[in-house]
Amino acid sequence: MPELQRLRPDHAPALLAFERENRAYFAASVPDRGDDYFAGFDARHAALLAEQESGACHFHVLAGGDGEILGRVNLVDVAGGSAELGYRIAQKAARQGLATSAVQKVCLLAATEYGLTSLRAGTTLDNPGSQAVLARAGFVATGEAELDGRPGITYTRDLTGHPRRTAPVSGRRYTA
Repeated sequence: MPELQRLRPDHAPALLAFERENRAYFAASVPDRGDDYFAGFDARHAALLAEQESGACHFHVLAGGDGEILGRVNLVDVAGGSAELGYRIAQKAARQGLATSAVQKVCLLAATEYGLTSLRAGTTLDNPGSQAVLARAGFVATGEAELDGRPGITYTRDLTGHPRRTAPVSGRRYTA
């Protein structure tokens, strides 16, 4: 069973392989990261870890038993008890319920470990799979938006029904 893990320095090689292997698949539904993302991956990874350390973001990977990255679920722009959720699952792991499970676990972490009270998300109208994941994870559609030049839907998730921790636990692993 894949495991949800907080992003660490040693995830870099597997994460880069995940992004390269799924580049065309992801580009079919979200804007391509561009060649610069891959050329400067090590510096980008270090910057993400620094953002995570500051509390501005919380990054997670979905790791298989062999350490292969099957997905990522991120909370970015953390401020005022809220954050924006983003996620992507490898093509070979799609349609197995992994996205829903991982998003649900990150929602729980957001409330119990990171002290957040709400999450925001968005997806394009032509991405019914992502819309279904958000709905299954308790997100409610809140409006229309333009996402990277395409029509989309915005969502929110209230997290106030979850118990809170007083301090985050770093380096913890969660089965997805």
